[in-house]
Amino acid sequence: MSVKRIQLLAAVSLFAVSAVAPAMAADMATKTYHKAPVLVAAPIYDWSGLYVGVNAGGGWSHNCFTVTEIQRDLGCHDATGGTIGGQVGYRWQLGAWVLGVEGQGNWASFGGRHDPFGTGEFAIGSKADSFGLFTGQVGHTWGNSLLYLKGGAAVVHNSFDFWNGPNRAPAGAPLATFGDTRWGGTIGAGFEYGLSANWTLGVEYDHIFLSRRDLDVNWTDGNRGTAHVSQDIDMGLVRLNYKFGGPMVVKY
Repeated sequence: MSVKRIQLLAAVSLFAVSAVAPAMAADMATKTYHKAPVLVAAPIYDWSGLYVGVNAGGGWSHNCFTVTEIQRDLGCHDATGGTIGGQVGYRWQLGAWVLGVEGQGNWASFGGRHDPFGTGEFAIGSKADSFGLFTGQVGHTWGNSLLYLKGGAAVVHNSFDFWNGPNRAPAGAPLATFGDTRWGGTIGAGFEYGLSANWTLGVEYDHIFLSRRDLDVNWTDGNRGTAHVSQDIDMGLVRLNYKFGGPMVVKY
């Protein structure tokens, strides 16, 4: 190949490179590169641990009476009022499920009376003044919310009295006073919401079903008798709990 041809070929190649290079540089400048997405830690509420709390609400006790000796029905009444108390428990969270045990004690003032014969000459009164619940729980959680069922044993203290007339006269005395502490069962359901890592607020409904019992009645005139008393209690509560433990668990 002659020297002139080599020089011509080199000139053409140099011209082609100089023409293409700016276009390649512009194309490379327009390309963008993206970093891989960063995984952000998502906190989830942890229901596990020991908790203590207070509760308050209202309820009613349904009481029915029978004079055992003559099997005479003396009718029923609802004793209504308020209650306040506290609870302590422990929960275990297993994924979206929560298991727990709890003990609860309350003062109560569920009182009422009725005239069994409608004559205004005789009245029966009752008062449930305290109760305790010892229950297990199973619940399902999503985020800060917990819906649960509970069930177990219950104990209630009652006082009963027979009166002349339908109302309690301040200076009067009952014809007979008697009472008992009876055990039974309880079932309930509740909803609880985590306000923070340690504080929760909830509502709960409970039913207490108690055994029917024959109670000794000591009349003021010296006579003795027996009254058959059946009882059930329903109540609604607002609950505030403090849960011991650290912050919310971080889940990736």
